[in-house]
Amino acid sequence: MSNSKLLLRNRDPYRGLKVAIGVLVSILFIVPIIWMLFVSIKPNGFATSNPLDWFAPPFTIANYIDLIWNSMILQWVLNSFIVGILTTVITLIITSLAAFAISQMKFRFKRFIFIFFLLGLMIPGEATIIPLYEIVKAMNMIDTYEGLILPMVASPIGVIILKSFFDGVPKEVVESARIDGCSYFKLYYKIVLPLAKPALAAIGIFTFIGSWNNFLWPYLSILSETLYTLPVGLPVFNSAYSQAYVLPMTANAIASLPVIVAFLLFEKQIVKGISFTGIKG
Repeated sequence: MSNSKLLLRNRDPYRGLKVAIGVLVSILFIVPIIWMLFVSIKPNGFATSNPLDWFAPPFTIANYIDLIWNSMILQWVLNSFIVGILTTVITLIITSLAAFAISQMKFRFKRFIFIFFLLGLMIPGEATIIPLYEIVKAMNMIDTYEGLILPMVASPIGVIILKSFFDGVPKEVVESARIDGCSYFKLYYKIVLPLAKPALAAIGIFTFIGSWNNFLWPYLSILSETLYTLPVGLPVFNSAYSQAYVLPMTANAIASLPVIVAFLLFEKQIVKGISFTGIKG
């Protein structure tokens, strides 16, 4: 009897309200996606004044076939994947090496360099666009994959997170490895880096998402339609169908499906990454 009273005391009195709010918020996010998918399988040119007609037959996948074969949507998806993956990999390598050096190595001006990274968080990315463009132009990297990827690999927040993580590695472990003749590089990739997998996963996830959604820099640095990423290519495509619904929604569905699938596959890692970095949505 006492146990049942204890359970009643510990039960959250607002649990039902929290669940209801969670369901409502989920519906608000899911309904536009469902609507997009239904509109994308309607016949091209379909129009209606009744919103419920979008969810009723007829349905067709001809729009998907038409766009896949007669547009550059898949090329833009591929470009976004190439840029996102390479940006993420290079960012993880550079930030982990920089964080390891600041955390575990002794050299002059180490504190000043770390403060320099902290100051990098205070400068809006838009403020660096013009000098960045001039540098990339002078290096003849405008309208290239290199021009899309290399300017985006600098991540002060990644260095700060990894540096804090590396500081938590027991000093006894590091000192023992050094006494045994372990070089700094071997210490980095054999001991410290495997311990930092949660931090690396969090930084990698948010770097990829940031690269996938990046619009301003690809818009400025890419001239060829064949090198467009999705955030640049989709507005260009949709502008040709400003009075239509079906084909733009089909293009958006094709662009969204890889992200939706990736989220379903890596849901746990994304949630852990958000909780790890303390970022609130």
